[in-house]
Amino acid sequence: MTTLAITGGKVLLPDATVTRADVLVDEADGVIRAIGEDLGADADEILDASDSLVTPGFVNGHCHVAMTLLRGYADDKPLDAWLREDIWPVEAELTADSVRAGTELGVLEMIKSGTTAFADMYFFVPTIADVVDEAGLRARLGHGVISVAKDEDEAREDAREGLAVAEEIDGMADGRISAAFMPHSLTTVDGQYLSEFVSEARELDVPLHYHANETEDEVTPIVEEHGVRPLAYAAEKGMLEPEDFIAHGVHLDESEIGLLAEAGTSVIHCPASNMKLASGMAPVERMREAGVTVGLGTDGAASNNDLSMLDEARDAAMLGKLATGDASAVPAEAVVDMLTGATADAIGIESGRLEAGAPADLAVIDLERPHLTPPHDLVSHLAYAAAAADVRHTVCDGQVLMRDREVLTLDEAAVRDRAREEAEALVTRAES
Repeated sequence: MTTLAITGGKVLLPDATVTRADVLVDEADGVIRAIGEDLGADADEILDASDSLVTPGFVNGHCHVAMTLLRGYADDKPLDAWLREDIWPVEAELTADSVRAGTELGVLEMIKSGTTAFADMYFFVPTIADVVDEAGLRARLGHGVISVAKDEDEAREDAREGLAVAEEIDGMADGRISAAFMPHSLTTVDGQYLSEFVSEARELDVPLHYHANETEDEVTPIVEEHGVRPLAYAAEKGMLEPEDFIAHGVHLDESEIGLLAEAGTSVIHCPASNMKLASGMAPVERMREAGVTVGLGTDGAASNNDLSMLDEARDAAMLGKLATGDASAVPAEAVVDMLTGATADAIGIESGRLEAGAPADLAVIDLERPHLTPPHDLVSHLAYAAAAADVRHTVCDGQVLMRDREVLTLDEAAVRDRAREEAEALVTRAES
């Protein structure tokens, strides 16, 4: 057994208390062996956490990671126009090479901001899985299935690809990669394909992940065509199970919140994207009060425009208070849970908590910053003050991915160069 000791810092425990302690990690099996005092004496490797806070690695519950190539490409439009006029035409020109470059850039950004796990819906998913493996992160991945603008054969082929990809990648990277069946949304996949392929996904024993109730335009068509709210429609299609998780959930009524609570289906809140696209304010506090597991996600970098989960946590807290008119809504402790353990639970991965026997996924935050001084309440600082650049070290599965701001599993300069080249080529193809 080789061991890694993270020493000299303060540790955020699962009960949201902070204690001065070391963390001892078994590098071979990637788990935390102990949290306590003076654990570094016999360790094979030391990671200095002096004047720092050791937290669980952050978990991004909903992302389209390769969309980093489209960061800043199309802004200041509502969702439907943004997708149809700008994003989908460019995405039609994606290649495996462009997705690889965008994914490398995205996971580099995640590692540098303390994220150790994420859920992602996109295309060329085996390529994304290869990058995740090389970078050392955890991920739940799926092919985004869409039937809009496709004939029946094309739509069926796309759904079958979603199933085949899930079967292919599940368990990759020594179990760090898991799969899901990911219909894009309830309005972009026709009901006949949902009826047919959701049952096949259940046979593969993978969860479902899809966009739901992101805008009013995703609610009205379903009500008009089927006479029920979107999540009642999803329930009819067998798409609300405890392992499933939906993205956004902005325009939910009380009956739909009740359905989520009864089913045990989780919601990934994406406040920055929802604000930027003027999609609305999700009823996060009402969902939490009803017992719904609410996680946190960035969405893609084309609608955020970064992948910092610390930024997302602050946005979630602020928007939660604004939505309710109650300054006590979505408090700091809840947001930090959403940043870590709640999102891990929502996407069905074992991560997000620092305790003996848990996966050794963690971030180390430098507290010697003006904006983190004085240290009255470090949980409050995580929710309201900490920034991506404050992350000193990132560890996933017991492996050091970043030490003192230097990413060890990726060549940062080369990743940025490839991303610039592929982004330029992608846009040129789309606009020619």
